[in-house]
Amino acid sequence: MSADNRPEASSADAASSTPFSDEELDFFRELLLSKRQDAMDDKEWMMEQVKDAREQSGNDSAYSYHMADAGTDAQEREKLYRLIAHKQRFINSLDRALDRIDSRTYGICSVTGQPIAKQRLIMVPHTTKSVEGKRKQYR
Repeated sequence: MSADNRPEASSADAASSTPFSDEELDFFRELLLSKRQDAMDDKEWMMEQVKDAREQSGNDSAYSYHMADAGTDAQEREKLYRLIAHKQRFINSLDRALDRIDSRTYGICSVTGQPIAKQRLIMVPHTTKSVEGKRKQYR
């Protein structure tokens, strides 16, 4: 076992082991955690918007409430629900990337089995595919 209580990689594991050092993995972990926190904050804000919109639609105001206004409000709430679902999928993909760091398989293309370029991971740290793997996927 290594100093961080992870089993040492055997030669059989070398093909699926991360190509990055512990320092690089720490960098990616911090990047992923930062993106995750931003996404969680965005999701929380959107959920507050939905809650506010729901409360407002339930209030009877002194002003007339036109059916078109109700339709617009419903459409805006539906859009927020879709955005919240999209944000949750993004958070899930960030969590899976963090799991790959913990299992030391981060940075390995799921299509080619080859390392993903560091620059690609800096731009899209939750990706599971290299550029070549993405191309192969769509051929």
